Amino acid sequence: MKLNVNVLFISLAILIGGCSDKPCKIEDRTWSTAVVQGKPISNEKDLSPRIFVYKPDGTLQCGQGQRIDLSTMKKELVGIEVFSAQNKNDGLMRIQLCGHPTGDNNVFEIAAKDLEPALKLGFKKWIRD
Repeated sequence: MKLNVNVLFISLAILIGGCSDKPCKIEDRTWSTAVVQGKPISNEKDLSPRIFVYKPDGTLQCGQGQRIDLSTMKKELVGIEVFSAQNKNDGLMRIQLCGHPTGDNNVFEIAAKDLEPALKLGFKKWIRD
């Protein structure tokens, strides 16, 4: 009987411990009270919905084409705050032919409210991942 109680307590401890190592589902986005580039920053949490937009980075197969840097393309998003930027492949199958697109894209995380202005600037909504 004592063995069953010990097994029960050990199982319960593993179950509770296993559940406690997962991250919280709500992102905690806080900033310090500093001033960055002349803009005051608050300590309030930013829980506004965010989306990803993209544009092809200009690379072509067989080393052709000119890659457009993330920082260069980010400048096209005039008046839109960019939270993150990365270069990603869209994962789609492509014909293997020199001079055709590689599928590499510059992907930017922006506030959902800025989707329409980004679309007008030639970006598209990223639906991969």
